[in-house]
Amino acid sequence: MRNNWGLAMIYKNDKITVRSIKEADLQLLADWLSNPEVLQYYEGRDRPHDLKMVRERFYLKDDETRCIVEYEGQAIGYIQFYPLEKDSRREYGYTDTDGSIYGTDQFIGEPRYWNRGIGKKLVRSMRDYLIHQRKADKVVMDPQAWNDRALACYEQCGFIKKKLLKQHELHEGQLRDCWLIEYTAESALS
Repeated sequence: MRNNWGLAMIYKNDKITVRSIKEADLQLLADWLSNPEVLQYYEGRDRPHDLKMVRERFYLKDDETRCIVEYEGQAIGYIQFYPLEKDSRREYGYTDTDGSIYGTDQFIGEPRYWNRGIGKKLVRSMRDYLIHQRKADKVVMDPQAWNDRALACYEQCGFIKKKLLKQHELHEGQLRDCWLIEYTAESALS
């Protein structure tokens, strides 16, 4: 089954299903992205999203594969992945690498699902999907340096800190430092 954004189901791993966003998810994304608890970590509490913003940001651009995360059949979050483009490769220091590099970003939009290990399951399953199905040589993320909880989750999933990106992301009115973190296909073999 296909929609305007690609395959409906990207993958299923145990209790987690990752599927392409669809028109019916518009309100769900707006609800998550107007919740201050979620915005504290993703987008910023100064940027609550209404339906128009969600449509512009998540539905009108084709540069990323945008997905809804379901846990036991319940939509609980969002994840996106994308091949790293030339500008990002240069910014992150991957100019001498010809291999396939994917970036990913995610959030659990339902706070009642936080602190249950679901984020780790999601990150591991996406990491494995990108390495084994999309044949990525590296998977990278750039979480904000202050977000200790996210960094601990990613490190437990095998990602390692590679480079501090000074004043990399505007969040709640301030340019914040981020960590470039990576997981390599070689790591999957060990």
